Amino acid sequence: MKELKNIFFKFWYWYLSVIDKNAEIIFMNYGYSKDNHKIELKEVDKKNRYSIQLYHLVATGADIAGKNILEVGCGRGGGLSYINRYLSPKSVTGIDLNKKAIIFCNKKYSDEQIKFLQANAQKLFFQDNTFDVIINIESAHRYSQIELFVDEVYRFLKPGGFFLFADFGDNKEINKLHTQFVKSNFQLIKFENITKNVVEALELATPGREDLLKKLLPKFLQKLGRNFAATAGSETYNSFLTGKFEYVYYVLKK
Repeated sequence: MKELKNIFFKFWYWYLSVIDKNAEIIFMNYGYSKDNHKIELKEVDKKNRYSIQLYHLVATGADIAGKNILEVGCGRGGGLSYINRYLSPKSVTGIDLNKKAIIFCNKKYSDEQIKFLQANAQKLFFQDNTFDVIINIESAHRYSQIELFVDEVYRFLKPGGFFLFADFGDNKEINKLHTQFVKSNFQLIKFENITKNVVEALELATPGREDLLKKLLPKFLQKLGRNFAATAGSETYNSFLTGKFEYVYYVLKK
């Protein structure tokens, strides 16, 4: 199943590189909202509010000001750009397995002090004790051997460093993930099931995402696009609504 998902994601990144000429899609997460509370954002960022609010929730799980940050699975770089511009880290590095995503990020954020590199989350190349904080959002569900990834994260974090994590899966996958974290060498600082907040965000983001899908996708691909974006009424959205999928957030400390 994860092999099929990875093939689909490769196709989706390729297709985005073809159709998204104006770099309108820079976030690919489902988002976060709590009682429709809105964090303060610059005008240019408001169209991506709910995806940004997920990054804000996760990234502020630790004090990251003045810290060296690594995001594993940075996608199209919108989240790391938000962190860089709003949360005052010392340095930011993003890695992603997809080559086209990294090419996009290096072009899109060329005026920001962000380093983007192509790398495999399960086989990283950094030295031990390199980063103060490692962030992973909505990416690990595609990893074939998440235990290798968790071991790599632990190795690259400095003593006292934080692993900030958010992802989704079915009940079996989430239970397996939780067991993996509990068994790891990390200290569990915080765990939260944020499924209802993700559902709220998906509902609020649906009109804007529907407009963008209609603008970018031919009609025969729009249903697939709605399911990928989890707009209200889609199969993915309904999986969250009914509890088939759960979305979880962790703060772990080395």
